[in-house]
Amino acid sequence: MKKVLITGIDSFTGHHLSSYLETSGYDVHSTSLFKSETKTYKCDITQKNDILEVLQQVKPDFLIHLSGISFAAHGNNEDFYKVNTIGTTNILDAFIELNLHPQKIILASSATIYGNQGLEVLDESLCPKPANHYGASKYAMECLAEGYFSKLPIIISRPFNYTGKGQAENFLIPKIVSHFKESKKVIELGNLDVCREFNDVEFVCEVYKRLLECNDDSTMVNICSGRGLPLLDVIKMMNNIAGYDIQVEVNPAFVRKDEIKSLTGSEKKLIQLIGTLEQKPFEETLKSMLS
Repeated sequence: MKKVLITGIDSFTGHHLSSYLETSGYDVHSTSLFKSETKTYKCDITQKNDILEVLQQVKPDFLIHLSGISFAAHGNNEDFYKVNTIGTTNILDAFIELNLHPQKIILASSATIYGNQGLEVLDESLCPKPANHYGASKYAMECLAEGYFSKLPIIISRPFNYTGKGQAENFLIPKIVSHFKESKKVIELGNLDVCREFNDVEFVCEVYKRLLECNDDSTMVNICSGRGLPLLDVIKMMNNIAGYDIQVEVNPAFVRKDEIKSLTGSEKKLIQLIGTLEQKPFEETLKSMLS
């Protein structure tokens, strides 16, 4: 069995990905900031000694680095850089210090690094223009990680929006679904004139698995489908699924001045790396979350 270490197992993605890879025959180990149990090691990635200890024990064939702060409205801006940027370089430095030679390291960046490009479809050739500290911290991580390309087999992934069962309600789609689950008549949202990819987490898990197994490294790639959905279309889908129309109101407190209006990715490079990949219609994802 090939041994994979997933950092940030307590995350939404971590829960889904660990089960997915175990089903696919991987020996999954993980890190958590909060707990220690079988094959899960308590680890603070801002403390390099924690990482060194875990890597010495596990000696993974693969690493998928998910650990970080992913909520863009997180209150402390310094945390984004301490965790997302410095934490990542701590991990890469630890591999080198221990003279470990993994087959693949996948670092989770974010599509928010692109910022407002004024384009309907975003590809990896664009110059990043992050519009918030979350995106800026991920872009800083990317820039530093590129310096390790000659030393470690790294792929930097740029996931576009995705969702599914178990995602926290401070994210947009789970918030919408929870309002319908509770039969609420009104929902308060921020920017309505936005278009996003809302991919299914199972699609993302399969992409990560294929990236582990592909022959490429020293590159960055979008995790995307090119399937952009306007927010109000998602509301219409939920109206149809739930059998009633919810009233949408704009709460000024939720409106972001630096909101990225359209965030849809080009899947061309991803297909070149891992081949074509289908996913279920988004209505099916919403139905599964509602149930």
